[in-house]
Amino acid sequence: MSTVDWTAWRPRTAEPEAEGLREQKKRRLRQRLSDTATEMFLEHGFDAVRVSEIAQACGVSEKTVFNYFPTKESLILDRGEATMAALRAGLADTDHSAVEAALRILSDELRAMTSWIAAQDDPHQAAAMIRRFGALIRSTPSLRAYHRDMTDRLVTAAAETLAQRTRSSPDDPEPQIAATALLGLWSIQFQSLGKHLDGARTATQIHEAVTADVRRAAKLIDTGLTSLEQGREPVARGG
Repeated sequence: MSTVDWTAWRPRTAEPEAEGLREQKKRRLRQRLSDTATEMFLEHGFDAVRVSEIAQACGVSEKTVFNYFPTKESLILDRGEATMAALRAGLADTDHSAVEAALRILSDELRAMTSWIAAQDDPHQAAAMIRRFGALIRSTPSLRAYHRDMTDRLVTAAAETLAQRTRSSPDDPEPQIAATALLGLWSIQFQSLGKHLDGARTATQIHEAVTADVRRAAKLIDTGLTSLEQGREPVARGG
């Protein structure tokens, strides 16, 4: 079965320099499982495709699929852990504001997507495929629920890191609302993509339009987050 490299438009972590053959094979199989599942879900609908069918299409057992992906939903929404790691690292860097850290991560994710669109033989068709991906997420209750749960986990992680920056408790209202506001920027980017992936814009124009929307939202919350950090003594780097 020929599949689109769906993971190519998602920012990737650097491949280990000393990656062995076993690790390389595992990484490639994981990508093939996710790509195949995504294509089958888009063609037939999420609920209409069984995990056993994805396994059969990839020539592996159903158990193997679940060894790589704990749930059916994670086959298509598999960026949560990578985003969490990037968010923790970015927010822990006290040389940059929390908003700046979030904007860098969002920019990386957006650049990966628009670069992929620009590299395709038919960029407009590529944009349409990503629109279908977004529509699938929005129209499938179990995927929406999984996405909400993932967002809740990201908010918790962000609140913990922000609390460390400000010597407060993650349960305090300030880091909680700050983390919720930061993760709201991901929703803004997702919604903006749905609006600007209209088949009329180039990849560059999509990138510029979505970036402008996200930065407008970020500007609105930046003052509050800056006052949060100024109101408490930040944790010294390395301490």
